[in-house]
Amino acid sequence: MKLAVACLALATTVVALPAQAATSCPPPAVIRADPGAPIPPINSAALEKAIANLPAADATAAIVRVGGSKGSWKGVTGVADLATQRKAAEHVRFRAGSVTKMFTTAVVLQLVAEGKVSLNGTVQHYLPGLLPRSYPEVSVGQLLNHTSGLPAPTLPGTFDWVYQTRFKTWKPREYVALAVRNPVEFPPGTRQHYLNTNTFVAGLLIEKITGRSYEHEVTARILRPVGMRDSYLPGDSARIRGPHHKGYQVVPAGFDDAIPYGNGQVVDMTETSVTSTWASGDLISTTADLEKFVKALFSGKVVPKAQLEPMFTVPDVKMHDECGNQPAVYTSGMTRLVLPGGIVAYGKTGARYGYAAGVGATRDLSRTLVYSVNSTDAKASGQNDRTLSIALASFS
Repeated sequence: MKLAVACLALATTVVALPAQAATSCPPPAVIRADPGAPIPPINSAALEKAIANLPAADATAAIVRVGGSKGSWKGVTGVADLATQRKAAEHVRFRAGSVTKMFTTAVVLQLVAEGKVSLNGTVQHYLPGLLPRSYPEVSVGQLLNHTSGLPAPTLPGTFDWVYQTRFKTWKPREYVALAVRNPVEFPPGTRQHYLNTNTFVAGLLIEKITGRSYEHEVTARILRPVGMRDSYLPGDSARIRGPHHKGYQVVPAGFDDAIPYGNGQVVDMTETSVTSTWASGDLISTTADLEKFVKALFSGKVVPKAQLEPMFTVPDVKMHDECGNQPAVYTSGMTRLVLPGGIVAYGKTGARYGYAAGVGATRDLSRTLVYSVNSTDAKASGQNDRTLSIALASFS
C-alpha cells in the first residue's frame, strides 16, 4: 500500500542542481529552504475556498483545523452520509491511514530512549527468523526512515480485489512473510522506498521488546498521556465507533453494491478491515486529537528531544524509483517539505478508501495543520488537488 500523494508528500530538495538535458526523468524539483521565512497570518479566504462546494465529485466532506502562534482557524463542509444528507460535523472520528506511522515511529524512539532498542541494532538480532537468511542485515533506523530495502508483498492491485477482501483479517507476520518472499530491493541504507513493510516490522519489534501488543503500547504510551480521548486502534474491528463521516470510493459502471453519485457512482467503504495496514495505517482519530499529538510530539513531550531528531532528519540518499535521481523526502515517521516561500514543514498524510488525512507543522509550531477529507478516490495516483489546496492555504 503506497502513500497517497497529497499535500505533505510534496517532494522537494533544498540544494540547487545544475540544469539537465530533457529526458524522460525530470530533474529534481528545487525549492530553497529559508530558515528566516516568516509565517504569514492565517488566510481564511483561501482556506474557505479550499473546502468550498462540498459534496462534490472529488469529496463528500472536509474538516480542517489550523493553529499556531498566528491564530487559529477551523472549517467543516459537506455531508456525513449521502443517504441522509446529514451535515458534516467537526468533532467526528475518521480513519487516519498512514498518519499512524508517526505513532509507531514515536514508540520505537521511546524504546530507544529507554535503552531497550538501538537504532543501529538489527532486525535479525531483535526478531530472529523474521527475515530470510539470504537477506543482508537491516537496522532499526533503516526501518524507520524507509531505507531498509525490504520489499512489499505481491498482491493484486485492483480495487475490485480490495473490495472483495475488505473484511479479511491479516496477521502482521503473515503480511511480512508474504513480503519477504521477494528479494531485497536494494542494499540497506543506499536508497529510500516508502513501504508499509517497514512499519509492520517496527510494530512487531514493539511487541517483541515490550511483551505487549502494539495497540496496548501506542495507547498507553501516547494516546492516554497526550489526552487523545477520541482516538483508538481498532484491531480486528471493521467499524468506526461513535460519530463519524461515511467514506466512499468512486467505481466504474456495473460495480457491485454501487450507489449513484453525481455523474458516476460510489461504494461505501466506511466499514473495512484495517489489519492490511496495521501499524502502518490503522489509527482512528479526530482533528482535535491529532492537533494535540503534533504539539506534544514536536515539543518533546512524547519522545525525549535527544531521541526525537530522526523524525526531523531526511537520510542523504536517493529515492528508489525508475529515475533514481530524486533526493529522499521521508524522515523517520514523517515527510520534510519546503513550501513556496521557503517555509519548512514536517508532517504525514494518510489514505484509506474514503478517507484522506494529514498532519503538518513547522518545527517551532508557529503553524499547525490537521485535516480530514472524505475523498471519493483517496488512493488515486498523483496529487489530490483538494488536499494540496488545503496545505498551501494553511502555510501561505
